[in-house]
Amino acid sequence: MGGGEFSFHYRTEASEPTPPLFVNGEVRDTLPVSDRGLAYGDGLFETIAVRGGEPEFWSRHMARLREGCARLRLGEPDLVELNRETELLINGQRTTQNVDQGIVKIIITRGSGGRGYRAPQEPTPTRITAFHPWPEIPDSPALDGVKARRCDLRLGQQPALAGIKHLNRLENVLARAEWDDPDIAEGLLCDQAGNVIEGTMSNFFVEREGTLLTPDLSRCGVAGIIRSVVMEEARSQGIALEEINICYEDVTTADALFLTNSVIGIWPIRELGGKEFAISPTTRTLMDRLETRRRGERSP
Repeated sequence: MGGGEFSFHYRTEASEPTPPLFVNGEVRDTLPVSDRGLAYGDGLFETIAVRGGEPEFWSRHMARLREGCARLRLGEPDLVELNRETELLINGQRTTQNVDQGIVKIIITRGSGGRGYRAPQEPTPTRITAFHPWPEIPDSPALDGVKARRCDLRLGQQPALAGIKHLNRLENVLARAEWDDPDIAEGLLCDQAGNVIEGTMSNFFVEREGTLLTPDLSRCGVAGIIRSVVMEEARSQGIALEEINICYEDVTTADALFLTNSVIGIWPIRELGGKEFAISPTTRTLMDRLETRRRGERSP
């Protein structure tokens, strides 16, 4: 993943006022009711962390977006416009709000296409880019670990959608509604066979006897950007790594567990289902390596 053709080109001289968001390059916050993203969840999205005024892992996000558009037959996304709009959003926040940290969310839908599931043969996609404030996240989840639970909901298996970040996220919405205990930070989702796939908002790793395991996502789940970076860093450090089916029973007897996504980075799991887990040296090493990579992403 990645590559120079997807690099983010930032121009510090831009000084446009902060728009609420862009829809197809226009400063507005409305969509036609006929948009297929609204009607069917027919589209994709990316959630990109912004620190120091720079979007992290931009090339990876654009590569995944491009792959998702190809798989859903949405056509080639306009990466030049996405770059420009993201730049304006970030620089607008820096110049008018003195804010250089936040989240850029990009949504691509198939656009309007009338009633019915049949997609238009030549779609005109809708492109949405928006800047959101950075959430208030304390240091304790990364330092001390978090409490997690197993969700009752089981993910359906659909290889045609596996890996990509499509808009059909009702499974995650229903799973997240299963608890309201503020002490529980995340819920783990299993597939129909009982294999742990991911969290409601994160990817998942298991450490067992010196080997790092992460779920096989060939049938369902989202292949996260930070997941891919962590896998690269594990291999670079000589840490054995496998992508395999992981049943929940194997999770409960693991040596260590952690979660990843673009906003949280890495969160160790300190408790799952009433069982406590240590934060391993391997987890700490990967947290340090990820922070190094993030700083590198923000370097000029």
